[in-house]
Amino acid sequence: YQKYLINKLSKFLIIGSNSFSGSHFVHQTLKCGFEVLGVSRSKEPMDIFLPYKWESNTLSEKIYESKQFKFKSIDLNKNMEEFKKIIDNFKPEIIVNFASQGMVAESWLNPTHWYQTNLMSQVTLHDFLRKKTFLKKYVHITTPEVYGSTDGGWIKENFSFAPSTPYAVSRAGCDLHLMSFYKAYDFPVVFTRAANVYGPGQQLYRIIPRAFLSAKTNKRMELHGGGKSCRAFIHIKDVVDATLKIALDAEPGTSWHISSNESISIYDLVSKIFSMTNSNFENLVVNVDERLGKDQSYLLNSDKLRKVHSWSDKINLELGLEDTLSWIEKNLSILKDLSWDYQHKS
Repeated sequence: YQKYLINKLSKFLIIGSNSFSGSHFVHQTLKCGFEVLGVSRSKEPMDIFLPYKWESNTLSEKIYESKQFKFKSIDLNKNMEEFKKIIDNFKPEIIVNFASQGMVAESWLNPTHWYQTNLMSQVTLHDFLRKKTFLKKYVHITTPEVYGSTDGGWIKENFSFAPSTPYAVSRAGCDLHLMSFYKAYDFPVVFTRAANVYGPGQQLYRIIPRAFLSAKTNKRMELHGGGKSCRAFIHIKDVVDATLKIALDAEPGTSWHISSNESISIYDLVSKIFSMTNSNFENLVVNVDERLGKDQSYLLNSDKLRKVHSWSDKINLELGLEDTLSWIEKNLSILKDLSWDYQHKS
C-alpha cells in the first residue's frame, strides 16, 4: 500500500466505524499506515468488540499518539451540520460507509426509522459530498437483501432489485439514489455487497455468536423457520481484504459481490457449531416460526471480484468458526452476561 501513501491517497473517513465490519476495516487500514477518522452514532463499545484495540498495547499507543486514528460520535440523523464541518476539516480522499439501521424483522416495527437512517440522511450527506473535490472514492457498503431471495441460484452484480422488507427497501432506495448521482454528477461511488459476514467481535444477536454462546452457556436459542434458509458465510478478514482492494482500485460506478462459493443451511450451520462444542442440539435449540419477509437464500456470484482484483477468500467455514469460537472462549466471562438481543436505536 506504499504507492497510495506516497501519492497522498491516504486519508480514510469510515462511517459506522463501531459496527462489526467497520471496526475490522478500521483495524486493517491502520495496519496499512493510512490516516483514519472513524465516525459512529454511538460511543465506542467495550474493547472486545473493537479489533483495532486488540493489538499489543505498544502498537495501540503508537497509533493514538501519532494521531493516525481519531474517533467522533456523531448521529447523522440529528447532527448532520456538525458532521459536514468535520468532513470539510478532515478532507478525506476515501469514504467508506458501513452505517445503516440493520435488522430485518425489527424494520417492520418502526419502518420510518429505517427510511430516515438508511435513505433520507444518506441523501442529505451525498448531496453535500458530491460538491467536494477532495473526495476521490465513496465506497457504499450495501446488502444482498436488495435483490430479495436469490432462489434462482448464484446471481451476478445488477440493479434489478426485489426487496421484501422495509430494511431492504430502504437500502435499495439508497443504492438507486447513489447510482443516479454517479450518472448525473460523476459521483465516485462504488458498491459492495457481502453475504453473510461473520467472525470474532460480531454482535451477539447474530446467528453464529448466538449459537456459540448458547452452546457454551447451556442457554436455549430459537431457530427461525427450522433453519431451512440457505446462506453463504464469509469470514470478516476476507471481506476486509476485498473491501480495501475495491476502495483503492475499483472504478466509480461499479458494484462488487464479496462472497464464498459454498452455501449452508442455517440448520446445518447451528448443528456444526453445537458439534464443535460437544453440546446437545436437541435440548438447546427451539424451532419457531419464520420471520416476516425473510428471504430463503442469498447466493452471490463473486467471479468478477476474483478476476478483476485477483481476490479469493482464504478462510473456509471450519477455520472461520474455530477463529470465532476462540474469541468467544477468550471473552466468555464477559460475553455470557451481555444481552443477546438486538437493541434498537431510533
